[in-house]
Amino acid sequence: MQSIMDKSGVKRYLITLDVNGDSYTRVVKANTVLANVLRDELDLTGTKKGCELGDCGSCTVLLDGKPVDSCLILAVEADGRDITTIEGLAQHEKLDKLQESFVDNAAVQCGYCTPGMIMSAKALLTRNPHPSEQEVREAIAGNLCRCTGYVNIVKAVLAAADEQ
Repeated sequence: MQSIMDKSGVKRYLITLDVNGDSYTRVVKANTVLANVLRDELDLTGTKKGCELGDCGSCTVLLDGKPVDSCLILAVEADGRDITTIEGLAQHEKLDKLQESFVDNAAVQCGYCTPGMIMSAKALLTRNPHPSEQEVREAIAGNLCRCTGYVNIVKAVLAAADEQ
């Protein structure tokens, strides 16, 4: 990672992010969080900003395959790492099975938490293709939903697991 001094004397960093299979190079301040780069610089607005404290999980993305709150990860920490956002799950304009399952099982209400929920569930299904209900609940424990009560979300994840 290369550091650069801007005109006002503020140190910035040249980083390269591998997001959804595409490489992006950006100049960021040391305190810029990954969520802001994804949304503001790359226009990947599926990653939601909720509490910005790491409590709600609405900003969850996969970093090297593991779910992380992108509001807590500095962009410089993600330099050279593999990032998957909700936009990266669909292939050739076809939703991922997990995304389809959320729709089919009415697991989406207001939809604000949905991208983060799906990313946490995707990480679970990647490491454990046939989880128990308890394992699903544990995997999404860091994602808050104020609308659904989680019943249909858990049902959707388990249904997607059955389809694998």
